[in-house]
Parts: sequence; C-alpha cells; structure tokens
Amino acid sequence: MAATPIEKRFKILCEITRAQHFAWREAVVECGVAVPDEVVDRMWEITGHQTADAYLKRLDRTRPLAAQVAESIAWSSECMGENAVVEPGAEGRDEAHVRHLDCPWHAWHQRLDLLEEDRRGCDIWFGTVVADVNAALGTNLKIETLETKPDGCATCLRRLWVDEEGA
Repeated sequence: MAATPIEKRFKILCEITRAQHFAWREAVVECGVAVPDEVVDRMWEITGHQTADAYLKRLDRTRPLAAQVAESIAWSSECMGENAVVEPGAEGRDEAHVRHLDCPWHAWHQRLDLLEEDRRGCDIWFGTVVADVNAALGTNLKIETLETKPDGCATCLRRLWVDEEGA
C-alpha cells in the first residue's frame, strides 16, 4: 500500500475529530444523560478555558493584545482545517478582526441540522477565551460577533479590542 501524504492524513484526522464530537453529542441525546444544549455549551466553555491556557503561554505583554489573540484564534483555526485570517482594526486602537472564510464545523452543523449550535458554540468558546485572558492579565479585552455563516453571511467575522475606557 502506498503511503498517504501527511497533508491528506491531517485533513482526515481533522474530520475524524469533528465526527467524534458529533458522535459524542448523539450519544448524549440517545442516553438522555442531559439536555444536549447544556452539554454542548459546557463543552465549548471547557474548550475555551483550555484554549485560553494555551494562548496565555504565548502572549507578549509588550505587544497589542487584541491582535495577538486574533492571531492565536486564526492560527488555531487554520490548524483545525479552517480558513481564517486576521484583519486590522481601527487605526491607533488595540483592535483586530478575525474572519473565518470557511469552516468545516459549519458544514457539519448544517448537514446535521444543528446550525443553532454553530454560532453559539463559537461565541461561548471565544468569549470564554477572552474572559480567561482578562482574568489572568487584568485587561479589558472585548469580543463582538459581527457576522456569521449560520446567520446567512458569507463569512464569520469577530472584532476584538481592548476597551481602555471600561478598564
């Protein structure tokens, strides 16, 4: 048997990971262990805490915070097979945007008729990351969802900024 290229194996592994998430969700529903929404929301919150822990190890307090967190989100999204980019924010502000151009999670949610979990999961995930970063650094980083694919937009767009007035 010929060796499968690493890029193809990686894409397959990412899809296996997503399949396992939805298999786990289905098992929760079938077993009646808990209300699926509560379990899914808690899973994304836990994921947010773990993600924040990883991001905090890489943040440089001498650089603008919003851009670094946006870069971290885009980087980890790319690692999961998503297509994400960082866009600059307003001139002279600690602000950046993360735009997800394509996301296999969205395709899975759409295929399984679970779109209501798609945006909510990302909002919980990223919101938890921001809250944990603020708790650890004593900052006032904010995140706002501006557009999402589940809401019918072509991309998902989130704004991150440090609110100096509310600090």
